[in-house]
Amino acid sequence: MEAQLDVIGLVVEDMARSLAFYRRLGLKLPPEADGEPHIETVLPGGLRLAWDTVETIHSFDPDWRPPSGGHRVSLAFRFGGPAEVDAAYDELVSLGYRGAKKPWDAFWGQRYAVVHDPDGNAVDLFSPNG
Repeated sequence: MEAQLDVIGLVVEDMARSLAFYRRLGLKLPPEADGEPHIETVLPGGLRLAWDTVETIHSFDPDWRPPSGGHRVSLAFRFGGPAEVDAAYDELVSLGYRGAKKPWDAFWGQRYAVVHDPDGNAVDLFSPNG
């Protein structure tokens, strides 16, 4: 048996708020999706990213509870260069999203930063350093 990763799903409290965050990162998400209980988009390379409201998850798993004590998923978005990482981090934080780690030059050769989406998921911003 060979499995292929096809979809990464996020459970969200507020669909419009979550989609606004990911639009700031460049994802093309239609405005009418803000009121939907489930949406997905195909990313470059074919992987899909999906969003479900808590209510949608409870419709088939009434005992579902969000994780506590920290995030369980981290998404990483690559940028063209270090200045773009810095600009994206600054823009997101200025819009009220929580910055978790300010941009730094990581020892593994990348410019790196971490912000949290509206549901507390870690979103890494990175580029090759130099």
